[in-house]
Amino acid sequence: MSQMHLNSMTANAMTVDVEDYFHVSALAEVIRRDQWDAMEYRAEQSTNRLLELFGKNGVRATFFVLGWVAKRSPELIKRIHAAGHEVACHGLTHELVYRQTPEVFRQETRESKALLEDLISAPVLGYRAASYSITARSLWAIDILCELGFRYDSSIFPIAHDRYGIPGASTRPGLMHAKNGASIVEFPLSTAELFGRRVPVAGGGYFRLLPYWFTRWGLRSINERQQQPFIFYLHPWEIDSEQPRFNASWLSRFRHYTNLHVCEARLARLIGEFRFTTVKEVLGSQLEAAQVSRLAAASV
Repeated sequence: MSQMHLNSMTANAMTVDVEDYFHVSALAEVIRRDQWDAMEYRAEQSTNRLLELFGKNGVRATFFVLGWVAKRSPELIKRIHAAGHEVACHGLTHELVYRQTPEVFRQETRESKALLEDLISAPVLGYRAASYSITARSLWAIDILCELGFRYDSSIFPIAHDRYGIPGASTRPGLMHAKNGASIVEFPLSTAELFGRRVPVAGGGYFRLLPYWFTRWGLRSINERQQQPFIFYLHPWEIDSEQPRFNASWLSRFRHYTNLHVCEARLARLIGEFRFTTVKEVLGSQLEAAQVSRLAAASV
């Protein structure tokens, strides 16, 4: 089977974490949370550029929306939904889950989910943690996501990293079970195998920092060798090369600012080579299985 034929048949998930440059954990060392309201706000215009790009190419995506952005730009969230994309939850304040108590996490996540559902008049099924911060020390968050009615999560990165990751986690979408017996579908961020090691190819900084062919190779490998869909992510600020610059640490500046000017063109190329749709559509029957499990647990 040719690559082009395989890609035309394989549905992969395109996701956008809707947040602005000043929300990013890598810049928290130089931008305080109490400064956010005074920052130049650019998330709306960048997200609109992504909506235009997706619209021209017939791509539907899942937008994991930060509650802070939804409060600032409610009409943007309505436009995302009206354009046929999936609206999902990215929390409220972009605080790392493992820095929150379960009580605070529950309250903020409930508030953000309710806000989004009110805006789009439809259920919000999916969740993604800030900076993929559901790790081995914050797996309790899975139980709370089940409790709040989420059907799937995409917060676990099955790699080792200084800010996130569960190296031994499954690389394939599948059910995770809460302590109360309920289940949620986990769609981990995509990795490929290189010389016997897992390497991240899911997007974001990896998409900007590494050459395009590396991402293309990794995604082809997941579709062809693993016979699995992959999940790709990026942020609106990653196509915004005109955003303000801050004098953070060398590593933070490298991670955040490198290749912003090429990201949008690379993304256009990527969606021309692979088929993308929403997480909800890719998971399909797995979401139904999680719902059956949830109903069974509730009846016990």
